[in-house]
Amino acid sequence: MLPAFTTHTVSFKHAIVAAVTALAVALSAAPALAWGQREQDTLKGAVGALVIENVIRNSRQNQPRYVQPRYYAQPQYVQPQYVQPRSYEPSYPSRHDHRRRYEAPRQTVSIYSTAAARAFNSYSYNERRLIQRRLAAYGYYRGGVDGSFGPGTYSAISAYANANGQGRALASSHSAFAVYDGLIY
Repeated sequence: MLPAFTTHTVSFKHAIVAAVTALAVALSAAPALAWGQREQDTLKGAVGALVIENVIRNSRQNQPRYVQPRYYAQPQYVQPQYVQPRSYEPSYPSRHDHRRRYEAPRQTVSIYSTAAARAFNSYSYNERRLIQRRLAAYGYYRGGVDGSFGPGTYSAISAYANANGQGRALASSHSAFAVYDGLIY
């Protein structure tokens, strides 16, 4: 072997690739003269690809690589622990007590169980669509006129009732019928 290939900076594998590349270039020049232009171009392309591959491999060796730290490699299992639920008893502080007061947890009410929803659903399909069309004509409803009660219809009827001074009318079914009848008739 040549002395340049025995230094410690070039590995044996890369030395072999470089030697094969150089030999291919040297041997390809003489017989290539008898070939046509296409064969010569093909041979030049193959030799060029080998040289570029060797250059790319050598340049990748010197680049830093990310190595994941060892402590991320293994997930750890944590045993779940049971927590006893607490019950909160209401306390009734005096008027002059400035301590924190107990507030009962708020219960959310679904819009589908409100008096407005029950009243709306009691109308016929065509009447429900008419209500939605009138709300859309007044600019309160922006959804599809499908005759079903949902968040869009609830928001529209609430805004309509508040704008007409009937905001509390949707609290009971009897007064919700009055709001809907005002839209129909």
